[in-house]
Amino acid sequence: MKRREFISLVGGAAVVWPLAAWAQQPTMPVIGFLNGTSAQGYGHFVVSFRQGLIETGYTEGQNLTIEYRWAEGHYERLPALAADLVRRQVAVLVATSTPANVIARKATTEIPIVFTTSSDPVELGLVASLDRPGGNVTGAVTLNVEVVSKRLELLHELIPTATVVAVLVNPTNPNAKAQSGALQAAARTIGLQIETLNATTEGEIDAAFAQLAERRTGALLVDTDAFLFSRRAQLVGLAKRYAISTIFDRREYAEAGGLVSYGGSVEDVYRLAGIYTGRILKGEKPADLPVIQSTKLQLIVNLKTANALGITVPPSLLARADEVIE
Repeated sequence: MKRREFISLVGGAAVVWPLAAWAQQPTMPVIGFLNGTSAQGYGHFVVSFRQGLIETGYTEGQNLTIEYRWAEGHYERLPALAADLVRRQVAVLVATSTPANVIARKATTEIPIVFTTSSDPVELGLVASLDRPGGNVTGAVTLNVEVVSKRLELLHELIPTATVVAVLVNPTNPNAKAQSGALQAAARTIGLQIETLNATTEGEIDAAFAQLAERRTGALLVDTDAFLFSRRAQLVGLAKRYAISTIFDRREYAEAGGLVSYGGSVEDVYRLAGIYTGRILKGEKPADLPVIQSTKLQLIVNLKTANALGITVPPSLLARADEVIE
């Protein structure tokens, strides 16, 4: 063989071999992550989700790719975002926040869906039952909506002189109706009057608090909602500015300066969703994975905020708190 022919042969092999070897490499699975709010507001929950994946042997960027889609609080964008992920044929569609759950369920009956929600997934039409989900959907549930009545009771215990309690609601959230019904029933039992205010934008949140101040409403309950949670700094700041005693559902509100929070651990639910996503990637079927219900509940009292508002927190409530922020 002539030297020129030998060099040509070797050069050709050098081109062909890497391409062939590359073609034999296993393709990393791609999962779609759909949320109704923003990465800025939910970033720490994504960390918990990734932790769940790690527990099943999957690490983003190493043997897994995640395509994130955020609606930035505009729930009307969710159908298009979900459709995009379905077109990309992701291996699993992870829908976090109740509005995203409902849209994902409508978007596909073939791609496995893992949800996180604070609502009743059977009532939402996500699954046939908790024990036997059926179809292509399963997920994890926190108790935030289920304990909304208890949240009202705690607010009444904290502010016993209040006869009217305002409730801030995002009416576009599918769980708004269920929360409203539960609150009205609880209010009748306690002897309170409920005043509902709606907010779907930052401007409407500002307007709602201005209205509360004008009416001198001193007690407020903020509904469980992804958009409202993503605006927690705004909500906490306004509650302080207008001196309105406010109870929230998640500990992050109290950590940001909110008076008190009571509800389930959202971080735990995201971790559980990560575990289920990993198990599905390994071959398990959503229909065979019962919906997980996180039973972790946390009562957080911000004593610093209470003092600033001139509120004396009952010793019995402090004794039941999981954490007191001083």
